[in-house]
Amino acid sequence: MAFNFFSAGRPETLASKAMIATSHPLSTAAGLDILSAGGTAADAAIAASAVQAVVDPLMTGIGGDCFALYAPAGGGIKALNGSSRAPAAATLDALRAAGLTDHIPQTSPHAVTIPGAISAWCLLHKDHGSLPLARIFARAIDYAENGFPVTPRVAADWAENAELIAQDAHAAAVFLPDGKPPAVGDICYQPLLAARLREIAEHGADGFYKGKTGAKMAAHLQGLGGLHTEEDFHAGADQAFWTAPISAPYRGYDIYECPPNGQGLCALLILRILSKFDLGPDVSEADRIHLHAEATKLAYYHRDALIADPKDCEGLAEQLLSDEVVDALAARIDMTKAMPPAMWDEPEHKDTIYLCVVDQDGNAISFINSIFHGFGSTRLDPETGVLFQSRGAGFRMIDGHPNAIAPFKRPMHTIIPGMAVKDGRTVMPFGVMGGQYQSAGHAAFLSGVIDRGMDLQTAIDTPRSFAFGGVLQLEPTMPADIRTDLEARGHTLEILTSPLGGAQAIYIEGGSLRGGSETRKDGCALGI
Repeated sequence: MAFNFFSAGRPETLASKAMIATSHPLSTAAGLDILSAGGTAADAAIAASAVQAVVDPLMTGIGGDCFALYAPAGGGIKALNGSSRAPAAATLDALRAAGLTDHIPQTSPHAVTIPGAISAWCLLHKDHGSLPLARIFARAIDYAENGFPVTPRVAADWAENAELIAQDAHAAAVFLPDGKPPAVGDICYQPLLAARLREIAEHGADGFYKGKTGAKMAAHLQGLGGLHTEEDFHAGADQAFWTAPISAPYRGYDIYECPPNGQGLCALLILRILSKFDLGPDVSEADRIHLHAEATKLAYYHRDALIADPKDCEGLAEQLLSDEVVDALAARIDMTKAMPPAMWDEPEHKDTIYLCVVDQDGNAISFINSIFHGFGSTRLDPETGVLFQSRGAGFRMIDGHPNAIAPFKRPMHTIIPGMAVKDGRTVMPFGVMGGQYQSAGHAAFLSGVIDRGMDLQTAIDTPRSFAFGGVLQLEPTMPADIRTDLEARGHTLEILTSPLGGAQAIYIEGGSLRGGSETRKDGCALGI
């Protein structure tokens, strides 16, 4: 395939031994360093995520959650659930007594669930790592202590959240140096985060969830009115667990996702609906966007009504992905007319990091880490430096709802890693960050690669659309004639002022690796 070197785009990254793709250059470099030192895909993913917790603090952190799909070279894929749980005292009655009625606000202490990321990192490292955690965390610790330069996309997102950060004095002290968000190239620091990474390197998950650090985190949240206890944090040390992934076929590929409580099931449902239609290269762009929008509406309606804690979703994947259900949903799509908008009341958020790695032995990992909203809950413990996520804002305050908050419950999660398999062989770890967009983003990216024959970078760079919240969001690069066509079908359009989502992918093909990385972000794919 010839590449237009006069375009504003970039070609795929090619390598023969190992590769990593992330949304931040320092994160990619850290992972590549680990791969070059003989580390595994798991080692490199943890190293890259740790760096990004330092250099991209509004998107991710050790106070957040993590999911992964791991594909060993010998075959078989398993899913890692590193999602958080609500405190033992978190009930609807308790939150209502605290003055909450219809939702849990982002900055409420009740939006803070017990972080699952470190539990997940440590379990992943125990089972599939090779280098010591001190080596894996070395670059992250260095950036936290000695400073890191703020990159362009991080600076833009940071500034967008400045007013919110300012509402928490402890977060403002760290993230608004001199009372304002850093500019591109400014050097920032997170020294307390370096101390936490050293504790984890020495003591594993216990170093984070137990002892002085766990006690301090619990005390800080209690001081804000939270229901968290030291015992809740102690129990969090082993809350991550391995489980079987779910999958669905799509035009010769098998697509794997983590099961609920993640929304990977929603991505598979969109793909199953789209499989009933022609989406080949000759289909018009307006028809393609319309089909994606209608399939998204149908799938997200079921997501919001049904996806919740794993124990509340037994058998749900088999039911929703059945031919009977998929055929009935596909039959509702009219190519000439948009369906009435489904009404969502899920909290909007856009902030997550996704990365993928293939190591020299052929092991592949699809890995995602998040603190939910930009800067999570904005609640930062000044004694530990931990910025807490806001994942509890995803719970529902509705009696009897599958996703209603309850003790030790895991909320419905938007963060989803993906993996593609062809003829029984793992061929592509992939993911699309971007909050609510992720399920729709998985389907759109895969359709670009599989239906349209695009290379990974072109599929990532293609203008995006997303039907959500009663409107059809379009990136401003969408041509005017397509906008007119979509409006004629009844879509209410919203032209976005900031980029939609961010993707990374690596394709394993014979003796080579092909990588693509999001041009809407600062990162890149690199290999050896």
